[in-house]
Amino acid sequence: MDIRALNAAQKYASSRPATEPVPGSGAGETAARLVSDFASTLKEGEAAAKAAMVGQADPHTLVQALTQTELAVETAVTVRDKVVEAYQEILRMPV
Repeated sequence: MDIRALNAAQKYASSRPATEPVPGSGAGETAARLVSDFASTLKEGEAAAKAAMVGQADPHTLVQALTQTELAVETAVTVRDKVVEAYQEILRMPV
């Protein structure tokens, strides 16, 4: 066997684990993490709004929390619209 071929086989074998999927990086885990981040953003916004209503938070904190909540909701709506659009496109495909 040629030494260069042996080196190539060894390099390929050593780089192969780098191409394997990493546990916890699948679409399901990513979606679950995004949903929990979305929920925590909404909870933080609600907490800031409640604190501002009773005078325990400054207006800057309230505006910042409301802006983050608004951005999270707009992002969720955009993702939902894209998913629905992709589903409808799949339904229009000929079989």
